[in-house]
Amino acid sequence: MAVFAITYVYVSDDERLAEVRPEHREFLRGLHADGMLHASGPLPPTPAGEPGGALLVLEADDATDALRLLADDPMHRARLVAERSAREWVPVIGGFAH
Repeated sequence: MAVFAITYVYVSDDERLAEVRPEHREFLRGLHADGMLHASGPLPPTPAGEPGGALLVLEADDATDALRLLADDPMHRARLVAERSAREWVPVIGGFAH
């Protein structure tokens, strides 16, 4: 298994994002309890106007599998994720290092 940094870019719909957020977080807590998700948290909108999103760090066999693990994320299912990407990350120092 490898570690992947997943980034989400959310659509601009604060009301719907707030509505789905509790279910989204419960879904992620399940992945964490199963040992696949190491950490997650929001990426706030920037002062320059870049939209908000999220950063997730999880373990998977490959990038395709990493995104597949997140296919049932309520934010993704509700089409509130405008873009998402998975990139392998090789932590060498800190709590995520192997």
